Amino acid sequence: MQRVVDFLKNAEVYYLATVEGDQPRVRPFGTAHVFEGKLYIQTGKVKSVSKQIHANPKVEICAFKDGQWLRVAGELVEDDRREARQSMLDAYPSLQGMYSADDGNTEVLYFKDATATFSSFTSAPETVKI
Repeated sequence: MQRVVDFLKNAEVYYLATVEGDQPRVRPFGTAHVFEGKLYIQTGKVKSVSKQIHANPKVEICAFKDGQWLRVAGELVEDDRREARQSMLDAYPSLQGMYSADDGNTEVLYFKDATATFSSFTSAPETVKI
């Protein structure tokens, strides 16, 4: 798990793919946080991405750094506890200008049944469960 989070944080930006009907949707994200042993991301409940995840929680993220890329595929599950939201905001103080743990908009989601695959052009892919 730590290797996955470290890669995402070092890459700084990863791309989250969701589905809207039969159309894939991809957008940049930057939050990757471990809380209670699970990998979390953050978004706003008012955003289209939140609605897409709730309609179909199967997602994939992809990040690239120094000739290596990481894909994480799994399902996202909302954690509506204040402690989970606050933990994310504490880990990313820059979000606190736009979000708060009690604003009714901040949403944190964790990966369930996820697989992470590290790949490069110079070595065989390595897959781990997270």
